[in-house]
Amino acid sequence: MMNDIPNMVPALPEIFIAVIGMALLMLGVFQKAGDNGAEVQTSRLVSRLGMITLVLAMMLVATVAGSTFHTFGGMFVSDPFAVYFKVLVLFASAMTLAISQNYMENQGIARFEYTVLVIFATLGMMMMISASNLLSLYLGLEMQSLSLYVIATFNRDDERSTEAGLKYFVLGAVASGMLLYGSSLVYGFTGTTDFVVLGEMFAGGEGPHTSLGLIVGIVFILAGLSFKVSAVPFHMWTPDVYEGAPTPVTAFFSVGPKIAAIALFIRVLVGPFGDLVQHWQQIIVLISVASMLLGAFAAINQTNIKRMMAYSSIGHVGYALIGLAVANESGVRGIMIYMAVYLFMNIGAFACILTMRKAGRMVENISDLAGMSKTHPMVAAAFAVFMFSMAGIPPLAGFFSKLYIFFAAVESGFFGLAIIGVLSSVVGAFYYLRIIKVVYFDAPDESLDTPIDRNLGLVIFGTAMIVVLFFAFPGIIIDGASVAASALFAK
Repeated sequence: MMNDIPNMVPALPEIFIAVIGMALLMLGVFQKAGDNGAEVQTSRLVSRLGMITLVLAMMLVATVAGSTFHTFGGMFVSDPFAVYFKVLVLFASAMTLAISQNYMENQGIARFEYTVLVIFATLGMMMMISASNLLSLYLGLEMQSLSLYVIATFNRDDERSTEAGLKYFVLGAVASGMLLYGSSLVYGFTGTTDFVVLGEMFAGGEGPHTSLGLIVGIVFILAGLSFKVSAVPFHMWTPDVYEGAPTPVTAFFSVGPKIAAIALFIRVLVGPFGDLVQHWQQIIVLISVASMLLGAFAAINQTNIKRMMAYSSIGHVGYALIGLAVANESGVRGIMIYMAVYLFMNIGAFACILTMRKAGRMVENISDLAGMSKTHPMVAAAFAVFMFSMAGIPPLAGFFSKLYIFFAAVESGFFGLAIIGVLSSVVGAFYYLRIIKVVYFDAPDESLDTPIDRNLGLVIFGTAMIVVLFFAFPGIIIDGASVAASALFAK
């Protein structure tokens, strides 16, 4: 009987987060009841404990770094690839909680459930990253999605937030259904859902199990995953949800779920269907090109900064998918570097956006940034750094992340894809530079409020330093990405 017990060590971070998440839920419920409805104090306590939990989970993840384990009947894998992306997701979630509390209190929606939902969404993301079976993939995806549906509409008294949550729920359910249908087709035509077995079936290219039905199943899986990364043409929810959701939630949406979904994209296509590259490569190329072009041109006319960041994120997904279209180790390493840099740029940018308050209320129009250079000179400088980095201006981190992606494309003969990427970056630079122009050269109608929250200041400073000094100390991210990509392609 002892042999039937799965090895729990590889999944220890996930087990830890699940247990602590349930404990925080109980703590929040009883603390509220005992303190006569002191929601703000309870929210602060649970938020701090949640951040500590995520940091401890990062340490647990690091304990299994460098090794590869399969457990739970082959449904769960822990390898350097999973470790790399889990660290990014946990960092994104911890930073989200750090920048959220002050905003939630000011908006009157500080409730402990927010932290618990972020923790369980993080748990779902970690399961997605470690999925080695189409069933565990779907389980992780739904755990993440169910939490995200709720936090998208967390400000239930706000019409835009409610609309955002409803749109995300309806379209997310459709995407999940497409992914599940694709998985059922793959199972129906192969008789298995295990990634390792599928990889062995298709080793060397097309075989007896390759059929039109299987290809259709792969296409449905791609469609479901494309929704999760908000790639064109499955991006339609992104601008509305980004604009309507509370700003810290938007920050979370832009990094955590996107990083996990990109990891899942890589895991699925490079693993079980890696030798069927000729069947899915052109689809990824088209999605990548469409996302880059839409992200570049659609953001130009936006006046709401969160909506502009939504189109910006669609464009960035397009750049990342160039590495997946290349379908080799160099391309995957480029994606991993890109997503790490994207995390720091985006979290930092949204932390700056959270400082946009006038007369105690949040403002979101780009024109409201006028005068930030005078009221918040350090925040304005950091914001300029993030915008320049997103535009790909050297020597900032965003330049090098794009460079790795474009080099991978050129080395593999995807010259057209690399050229489109460069041209899209040039067009995209316009709306990033427009923001800097507003910050430094436009006269304000009304000054932004001062001072800013300490947590916001620390996050802005820390992420700005990483973006600025990346060229001097690139080793941790690049070496980690190289090891993780090598482990994924090791046969």
